[in-house]
Amino acid sequence: MTADASAHGEVGSEAQAIALARALSSPLRLRVLRLCAFDSRTNKELAELLDVNPGTMLHHVRTLVDTGLLAPDAERAGARGAREVPYRATGLSWRAPSPPNLSIVLLETMRQQMVGVDPERVETNWLGLRLNEANLNELRSRIGALLQEFKDRGPDRDGESYSLVTVLHPDLNPLTTPPGPPADGAPAA
Repeated sequence: MTADASAHGEVGSEAQAIALARALSSPLRLRVLRLCAFDSRTNKELAELLDVNPGTMLHHVRTLVDTGLLAPDAERAGARGAREVPYRATGLSWRAPSPPNLSIVLLETMRQQMVGVDPERVETNWLGLRLNEANLNELRSRIGALLQEFKDRGPDRDGESYSLVTVLHPDLNPLTTPPGPPADGAPAA
């Protein structure tokens, strides 16, 4: 993928789309992208933060660089004078085509991200809804617009990092009565 295409979120070929989907199908690589979203980090820093062998991390970093999901920043000297290359996420993952199993990968990534987080600091909501197609589309649109709005704002320099996962899925909760007007005395939905 060209640097120009990566910067604009364009996928120029089916092969590039497949490479992106493969790169985004790994919880570890998604966690790397999250760690590099606001701060540039070296392979060594990423390996330490994620408790992964540096050689394994290098493989994943190279995959992300090759697909345009990570970009190297200027080289710098490390603590002992060794050459270090920090990497930063390009934002392409936000605009890339979704791999077929993305929901499962995101849920596993979220589970891994939450290991060690104080449960008192985790906010959850769970709501059952019964929506027709128009209202379902409105919900999707409004959630998407809200997420895009906060992404477009950029990071707060004095802010703390958070993750937000939304999950919308069909419930295995079929109607017990056919749709129609509410029965006498029953509250309208």
